[in-house]
Amino acid sequence: MNVREILKPAKVSLRGAGFEEVDAEHLLAHLLGISRMELHNSIQVEEALTAYSDSKELQTDYDQLIQRRLAHEPVQYITGLAYFADLTLHVGPGVLIPRPETELMIDRILVHLSNFTEPTSVIDLGAGAGSLALAIATQAPMSRVIAVEVAPEAVFWLRKNIEATGAEVRVVEEDVESALPGVKADVIIANPPYVPSGEVLPAEVKDYEPHIALFGGPDGMDIPKRFYIAAARLLKSGGLFVTEHGEEQGPAVANALASDFHDVALHNDLTDRPRWTTATRN
Repeated sequence: MNVREILKPAKVSLRGAGFEEVDAEHLLAHLLGISRMELHNSIQVEEALTAYSDSKELQTDYDQLIQRRLAHEPVQYITGLAYFADLTLHVGPGVLIPRPETELMIDRILVHLSNFTEPTSVIDLGAGAGSLALAIATQAPMSRVIAVEVAPEAVFWLRKNIEATGAEVRVVEEDVESALPGVKADVIIANPPYVPSGEVLPAEVKDYEPHIALFGGPDGMDIPKRFYIAAARLLKSGGLFVTEHGEEQGPAVANALASDFHDVALHNDLTDRPRWTTATRN
C-alpha cells in the first residue's frame, strides 16, 4: 500500500468539492493512528499499516471518512480532536470547535497574571470544551480557574479535557446569570455566542456545531450583554475582563461595557481582524 496512491484520489475529491486537500492527510493520519507529519516517514507509515492486513479494508475505512468530510462534517468532529495553543482537546457533537484565531487572548491574560505574586482567581464564562480555561490553568500554575458552562453536551467534553490534561479546573454547570453568587474573581474570560441570528454560516458550522454556542440574537449582542453583566457582578474592582466578539461588534461591545468598566480596548486576532476586547472593572 502506497500512501500517495491512497491520498491522491481523496485530495482530488476534496479539492473538487471546495475543501482543503490537507484534510485528506489529517484523516488518513487519524485512521492510521499517527500524526500528519508522520505520513511522510516511510518507516512509521509501514508500522501503522500493519494494523491493516487487507488494503481493501483500509481503503473502505478511509473512503468513509472522506465521505463524512464531503458531507461537511468538520474534520475535528471526525477525528475527535482540536488544537488550541499547546493543547490537544477532545471535541465532538454538542461543543463548539475551538478556533486558533483567539489564542492571542491567552497571551494577554498570561502577561496580566504574571504581575500577581499570590494565587489569582480566573473565571471562564461559557467555557465550552475548555480551551481558554485549560490554557490558563496549564500555563499559569498559580491561577485558580473556574469554568462555567450551561450546556450538558459541552460539559461532557469540558470534563473529558480536564481529565486528559490533569489540570485543576473547577466546573460549574449553570447559566452565567446565576452562577457563583457572592464570588469575586481577578480575571474573567468570556466567549459568548455572538453570531447574528440571520447570518449565513458555512454548512460545516451551521449543520454540525451547536447553535446555543453560536447565535447571540438578532444583532448578535443579546447574549453577550448577559455575559457582560455577569462579568461585572463577578469581577473585583480593578479586575480584568477579556471577551471575544465578532469583528464588526467592537463599538457595540465598548458601549455595552461603558457603565461598569474603564480602559476598554479593542484587539486584533491572529488574522489581524478586531476580535476581542479587554476592559477593567470600575
